[in-house]
Amino acid sequence: MIERVAVIGGGTMGNGIAQVFAMHGASVQLVDVDDAAIARAKGAIDGSLGRLVKKEKMTADEASAVLSRIDGTTDFGATADRQLVVEAVPERLEIKKAVFEKLDAITGQDCILASNTSSISITKIAATTKRADRVIGMHFMNPVPIMKLVEVIRGNDTSDATADFVVKGSEALGKIPVVAQDYPGFVSNRVLMPMINEAIFCLMEGVATREAIDEIMKLGMAHPMGPLTLADFIGLDVCLEILDVLKTGIGDDKYRACPLLRRMVAAGHLGRKTGRGFYEY
Repeated sequence: MIERVAVIGGGTMGNGIAQVFAMHGASVQLVDVDDAAIARAKGAIDGSLGRLVKKEKMTADEASAVLSRIDGTTDFGATADRQLVVEAVPERLEIKKAVFEKLDAITGQDCILASNTSSISITKIAATTKRADRVIGMHFMNPVPIMKLVEVIRGNDTSDATADFVVKGSEALGKIPVVAQDYPGFVSNRVLMPMINEAIFCLMEGVATREAIDEIMKLGMAHPMGPLTLADFIGLDVCLEILDVLKTGIGDDKYRACPLLRRMVAAGHLGRKTGRGFYEY
């Protein structure tokens, strides 16, 4: 079992990752930029655990014990004794590189550095460090406490030992790790984002209403939610960032983001997190 973990970034993905590790007995350092961000993250975890208590999937005492294992801090130095650090900051290479440079300087040489990136090259991130063999992608799915998949991405120099550690660690969390190689978007988003993008083109071109597009995909393809609803759930800004990574990394126009998506992101209509996307919340 992984006993000492740090999670960098307390947003939707980061707080979910911290919660799952703490639920399985790990001591977690949750690192973010300021106390307000940490308070929001711990509030989100508290709310998530509260829902599990309400559904009788854990007791109130168990939820309290999980929270006690998560320590929020703004100090990167808190990662010094960790076995594993999972980065979950915004999907921009320059931000991730800066985080990995800091982690490489602070953490012990045996510490494995993982990125929750959904599309950015693990090889590029690893090249920022002096331990490329111990850098790996650990792409959790949202919502982290519920979704079983962890997409494990090996960079060019990721060692077998590192991959084995992360696969076994994921299994210990009750997840199902599936290994992919380091190409833009890996498997999950290389397949998913073009579908979402095409649904947005259908909406822009008036092929059907938002409800009709989602219902056709739900009823005809057995998807649990339609692509426009899913885009709102992911965040339209995140969808745009991933499509741009795919377009740049693969160089194929089929990954060109729909102009309607760009316009909505520019307007600040990002989906559930802002209360308005393709739907209103």
